[in-house]
Amino acid sequence: MKNKNTEPYPLEKRLSIRFKIPGATVCYQKERWLFSKKGFDEEFCPLLDISRGGLKLASRKKLKPGNKIKLQISIPGERAPLVLLGQVRWSSTYQNEVFKFQAGIKFNVYGEKKNQNYPGNLVKIISLEQKFVDGNIDLTTDDEDYEVEDRKSASEK
Repeated sequence: MKNKNTEPYPLEKRLSIRFKIPGATVCYQKERWLFSKKGFDEEFCPLLDISRGGLKLASRKKLKPGNKIKLQISIPGERAPLVLLGQVRWSSTYQNEVFKFQAGIKFNVYGEKKNQNYPGNLVKIISLEQKFVDGNIDLTTDDEDYEVEDRKSASEK
């Protein structure tokens, strides 16, 4: 049996934790070449999970992999929605009477250039991660992982 850490291609490729936000919804608008449609293509789609790099949503319409998309994520208790740009990576059927499809969206990189996501959105997603992440995940580190200097010994030097 191979050790999980030595596998060349582990099953889970994501670097970030996926987590759920109860009651969160997503509105999306597909990028169009001509005659930009005002408003969203679909609203109030359930957010199934989110991470720093993307999200999974349920939808009434099938999204085509490769489509560029603008997302507006509404989170209960938050004043303003998160607005992010991304690309549909996959789409499949979903076992729900209203929302027949699900899709995975990869967020564009964070930065200040055109078609990049505002870096403040990453900070917000990290704070949401800390708030909603499953308590079963161990986010602690061993004491020897970080060297911490005692204040008294630092002032004595």
